[in-house]
Amino acid sequence: MRKTFCFITCFVMISLFISSKVMGSEIYVYKNPYCGCCNNWIAYLKEKGYAVKSENTPMLPAMKEAVGITSELASCHTAVVDDYVLEGHVPAEDIKRLLEERPDIKGLAVPGMPIGSPGMEQGDIKERYDVIAIKKDGSTYVYSSHNN
Repeated sequence: MRKTFCFITCFVMISLFISSKVMGSEIYVYKNPYCGCCNNWIAYLKEKGYAVKSENTPMLPAMKEAVGITSELASCHTAVVDDYVLEGHVPAEDIKRLLEERPDIKGLAVPGMPIGSPGMEQGDIKERYDVIAIKKDGSTYVYSSHNN
């Protein structure tokens, strides 16, 4: 069982790395096929001008672990753009800033599923949330805050 998990983890990491190199600034989303908010986030990104592809996968938990997404950072989908991981409902303006500034980090996360974040709109209800930068050593800091 442990060997199988290690194989899957290595396969996922290599696949994510290769796909991010091949795709350039295309955003590739790994998601559960039954999650409507993931599809809403994808539609939002496309409206903002991003090229987005998605793949439904039953291996999402293993993928998250392989790229260093802890349970504290987790959301419903994981995406890759260039050499970065995007976890959850990251706003387009934060992705744009990430790709322009190119900080030496692993990626960005919006933990949970905050109401009012892109893809999680619920009418006039909007929660405050932070976008978290994930450093390569696994430590984190607040990259941006959204008060909606």
